[in-house]
Formats: sequence, structure tokens, C-alpha cells
Amino acid sequence: MNGKERIARRIARELKDGFYVNLGIGLPTMITAYLPAGIDVVFQSENGMLGVGPTPADDQADPDLVNAGKQVVSELPGCSYFGSHDSFAMIRGGHMDLSVLGAMQVDEKGNLANWMIPGKMVKGMGGAMDLVAGARRVIVAMEHQTKDGESRILKACTLPLTGTNVVHDIVTELAWIHVTPEGLVLTEVAEGMTPAEVQARTEAKLTVSPELRTMTV
Repeated sequence: MNGKERIARRIARELKDGFYVNLGIGLPTMITAYLPAGIDVVFQSENGMLGVGPTPADDQADPDLVNAGKQVVSELPGCSYFGSHDSFAMIRGGHMDLSVLGAMQVDEKGNLANWMIPGKMVKGMGGAMDLVAGARRVIVAMEHQTKDGESRILKACTLPLTGTNVVHDIVTELAWIHVTPEGLVLTEVAEGMTPAEVQARTEAKLTVSPELRTMTV
């Protein structure tokens, strides 16, 4: 199991029956493949789709049926379509129980940076600003460090912010970290990892929960 799969599997266990969920582009879309058996979750895509299904087989893919990340998806029974104005009314109206987003950086105050790197081509801010403001709970799903080995979990974000004080939980291949008003709390560590090893790869200070447990997927 690679790191991204571990992240997706762990977050999938947070989904509850009857949830309305928006998944950001990239890693978060993997979560649909690991839904626990017996629960009914409605996935929403901000480009105008409610009832998003898993990635279809190549011979069943419809090139006109895509999510916000331009990935081909399937539709579940009861799926509905609408304009972006209705989609964002759902998001801004607080109707998403959960939003799972990727990130470039998160800091100890729950600030999120996930939409641009100065000096590089920007495709657009997308719906992230609305999602972090409107969803009832925001989980960041990302790899713990950059390709250069730098921490993505910082004392303070250095990139332009998507939202301030908006992240509730951070999930990486190494740990589950809960954001509180007092700072970041390490609640789970991946099997074989210690809190000290996670802290060594994290710029922000982590407080170890007295109920720390092993991350199960």
C-alpha cells in the first residue's frame, strides 16, 4: 500500500451514512474506491453533479461525464445535473457535511494554501475558497513532505492562502493531526512510526494526544 492509498483509505472511514461530500481534485478523488460497505454517501462535484460514482472502466467511460478535475467519472442511480450557480449555492449554503481537499501547505492555525505558487502558471482558484468557507468540516489530504523533503505542515504558511482557520484535520501517510485553537494535536501515527519521527518531519509543533493510537486503514 502506497502513501496516497493509505491516506484515502483512512479518510474513507470518516464518511457516515447520509453524508453529502465534496472531494477536491487529485488524491481526494481516490476516496470513492474505499467506501465502507453498507453506507450511502452522496458525492458532489462543483462543476454541477450530485451523485458522482467511481471511475469507470475504459470501455464504459463517457468523455462528457467528468468531475471538477476533468477526470472521467460514472453516475449513480438518482444522479442529477445542474449549473455551477446551483452547485455553489449548495456549497455556500452549508449543505456539504464534509470537504476533502489537497494542499500545498497547512499551518498550526488551520490556515490552508492550496491554489497557487507565485511565479507559476495558475489555472484558476477553482472552488476551494467556497468549499473551505461553506463545508461543515474540512479535511486536508496530502503527503507529509514535498519532493525535496520539506514539511508541508508549517508554523505559518508562506504561499497565498485559500482560507484562514478553516482546516479541522490533516491526514498524511504518516499521521492524523487534529487542528485545535491551542495548536496541532497528533492523534494517530502510521504503523511503525513514532511521534518523535513524525515531529522530526513536521515544522509546526505537535502536541501528542494522551489517546494516541495507530492509524488503521
